[in-house]
Amino acid sequence: MPHNLSAWMDLAAVLAAALALVALLACFDPIMGLMALIIWLSMAALAYRRCITRRHAFEDYCHNIISNANAISNYAIDQLPQIIMVVNKAGRLMWFNKELEKRIDIDPSYGMPMDAFWPELNLEPVWGTIGEMIFIHNNIHYKLIHRPVATVDDPNGLLALYISDTTEFQELLRDFNNSRTSIACIQIDNHEEVLKGLPEAERTTLVYETNKLIDEWVTNLHGFLSRVSNGHYIAVMERQYLEKAIEDKFDILDKVRRIENSKKQPMTISMGIAVADNQSMEELGMLAQSGLDLALGRGGDQVAVNILGKTQFFGGLTQAVEKNTRVKARVVANALHEIISKSDEVFIMGHHNEDFDALGAAMGIAKMAKHLQKPAHIILSNMNEGIDKFTEILKTKEAYEDLFISADMINNITAQNPLLFVVDTHIPYLTAAPELLDRISQVVIIDHHRRSESSIKSPLLAYLEPSPSSCSEMVSELLMYFDDKLTLSRMEATALYAGILVDTKNFVVQTGVRTFDAAAYLRRSGVDPVIIRQIFRSDYETDLAKAKAKAASKLHPNGLITTTCPQTMPNIQVIAAQVADSMLRIEKVRVSIVVFQLKPDTVAISARSSGSINVQVIMEHFGGGGHQNVAGAQISGRSLEEIYQEVIDISNKYIEEIDKNESNTAAGH
Repeated sequence: MPHNLSAWMDLAAVLAAALALVALLACFDPIMGLMALIIWLSMAALAYRRCITRRHAFEDYCHNIISNANAISNYAIDQLPQIIMVVNKAGRLMWFNKELEKRIDIDPSYGMPMDAFWPELNLEPVWGTIGEMIFIHNNIHYKLIHRPVATVDDPNGLLALYISDTTEFQELLRDFNNSRTSIACIQIDNHEEVLKGLPEAERTTLVYETNKLIDEWVTNLHGFLSRVSNGHYIAVMERQYLEKAIEDKFDILDKVRRIENSKKQPMTISMGIAVADNQSMEELGMLAQSGLDLALGRGGDQVAVNILGKTQFFGGLTQAVEKNTRVKARVVANALHEIISKSDEVFIMGHHNEDFDALGAAMGIAKMAKHLQKPAHIILSNMNEGIDKFTEILKTKEAYEDLFISADMINNITAQNPLLFVVDTHIPYLTAAPELLDRISQVVIIDHHRRSESSIKSPLLAYLEPSPSSCSEMVSELLMYFDDKLTLSRMEATALYAGILVDTKNFVVQTGVRTFDAAAYLRRSGVDPVIIRQIFRSDYETDLAKAKAKAASKLHPNGLITTTCPQTMPNIQVIAAQVADSMLRIEKVRVSIVVFQLKPDTVAISARSSGSINVQVIMEHFGGGGHQNVAGAQISGRSLEEIYQEVIDISNKYIEEIDKNESNTAAGH
């Protein structure tokens, strides 16, 4: 039987049909039928011969391909204009093609380590995986695709590398990225405060010097500057020149800060900058304006740069200036009066593991709601040991019997128009009940911490002011303007006063004129000093833990003092904060940091500053935040010892940069 069965079967079907026609013809004319049969036999013989010939030709073709396949594939792989290598786990060459010899300066050999010619290439992080990466050697960009190769002993025993030169593409990509448009919204933070009450000549000089510095800075970056209004500017530049400003860490902030009025008040500026990715110009402008709002919300004198959706902050060295005017507090108080009046039920929550500032502010808001005959509830997290003494006292009072509820108790909200207040924080995951933010659409934020990038989205009202000492101070001011008929009870005034005491460290830190005005208002409302002394007393174990932490402290030459609290205790967060506060009172200490074990899998940091160093910037390295003088962070999945050393390294580096900038500023003067 022929090997080419499919072709022979097709021919046999045709021949069978033809034979039937021959038989039919022979019935009518035997002579013609005989002649047709002879022709049919000739065609059948020819068809058979053709099948045999084609079968032999096909067998010869297959034999030729099979016998030369290995040689052809080896030749093709060896001559490909792409580097192909196989390496072992030690990074040594097991096989390579000829292209490698053309791309490196030395002659490769089997067993040679790759770092002999490409020391920049590290395969350890990608071993056994499928992927690609870019590495650079002698200004040449190489694209590397890696695939694991199984051996007898190990499925990831070897790694195949396919490497090509992508320098031209990378340079084109770099030029494209460098030419991307950057929009900067620039604002003088304290334009009115610095110029207020000055002679016209001095006002003109200060404005001229500031405008000149900003214009020179933008011109040196090959950008375009336009003044929108007094103290407001728009600048446009290419990303490559923005990178220079980032490299210089926006030294324009230091230059502007040197401009002072006759009262020694410095000018400061803030910027929001956005770099184009795939946005329209409208979206880019909105991102830049959002960055400016973020910088101002963090206290000003800084730059927020948005590149590829990630925000970087620069500056933020000066204290947030206390505003002498209370116009904003009066406007916010009136707005809150209207918002609460339209709601059915008011919920208030602070940050997880509440302190007295969060509690005091929450009680102040609850008083506003009760004054307008609205039911109010303060939501407490499952960790609130720092305030438990005061909450236990309140629970014995009939007026506050149903005021406090735990986050676990909020299952069904029956109100048609509920209102949620978030106090002493504006970061969603730090709140006592983050899930409540998704269930209540109307959210009001009141916070004195510098604004973070991860803020609660689309609040109904956000009152964020970094200059007040505490959130309790802000709420006390709002209570003054909320309603003339509103009268605080003794416990409410005490709670607010305790919040101010905690955050000002007994009126020592971040205290201004408005802080004492708020304290005076609360004292007139009936603050109970006996309760204040009672809630701030500590037990023997707490004092012992604080003493151990201080005894283990280490004082660094640049004014940094650090220590750890490795032991977990019910009130460890409060203890750490108190240790950080007490160490700040040591002579020549500018920054105190306590690293402690909050939970078995979580390490926390409590940081304090005397005012010259912004500890919020340091804590942002660890995903935390807070205020310029009071900040913290929580890290999961890492050891206390590892984080403690990293805290020391980052803090020392940041303090050195601040001291260097101050030296340069002094030299400039």
